[in-house]
Amino acid sequence: MTGATQMMRGQSEVAHNLANADTVGFKAQLSAFQPLAVQGPGLPTRVNGVAQGLGVDLREGGQIETGRELDVAVQGQGWIAVQGADGSEGYTRAGELRLTPDGLLTDARGNLVLGDGGPISVPQSAQVNIGADGTVSVVPMGQGPETIAAVGRIKLVNPAADQLALGSDGLMHLAGGATADADPAVTLKSGVLESSNVNPAQTLVQMIQLSRQYELQIRAIHGADENAQSASRLLQMT
Repeated sequence: MTGATQMMRGQSEVAHNLANADTVGFKAQLSAFQPLAVQGPGLPTRVNGVAQGLGVDLREGGQIETGRELDVAVQGQGWIAVQGADGSEGYTRAGELRLTPDGLLTDARGNLVLGDGGPISVPQSAQVNIGADGTVSVVPMGQGPETIAAVGRIKLVNPAADQLALGSDGLMHLAGGATADADPAVTLKSGVLESSNVNPAQTLVQMIQLSRQYELQIRAIHGADENAQSASRLLQMT
């Protein structure tokens, strides 16, 4: 029964990746079956195969040209710093940015985009530009392009991969609630989004493999049950 349960758990994780194959900036979750010793009386060689998470696939996704001025994609390694719902600092590569009615810059999930001094506020303007270094500039309403002015700079970070962990809010976080320093080497490209790094074909194959393994586990359970019933009948005849 343990094997069938773990197959279902593994299939759930693969299905989650497949469901996010079109999600901007999504990073596939990695998992594998690991041997875990069975506790209790019995031979010490008994083990169960348990589906365990191995972290997140941090490889870059493809680049999608959108032409939208608030769409940005991190070039190479790095992350955009945002404020999670609980107030903690998190990191994302989903650069589909938006403006609230109050002029606050957020990601598509509503998390506030952080700048050097906190959330970035953008005044009402005729045009908004985001530079390669994360600088947010605006052209005031009724003014010409020569009046462009910077109103903030998006915090871009690049912590070591082994320091990052995926949080329940879908953002990457540093262990222990620490925050990363801004890295001037991280750059953005405007008018572009990074796609999910999930390979739909490969993920679908994984799902089929897990489904077949689940069927084998169920057949083994049925076989063991039939053997037990046959043995019980033989004992009753003696």
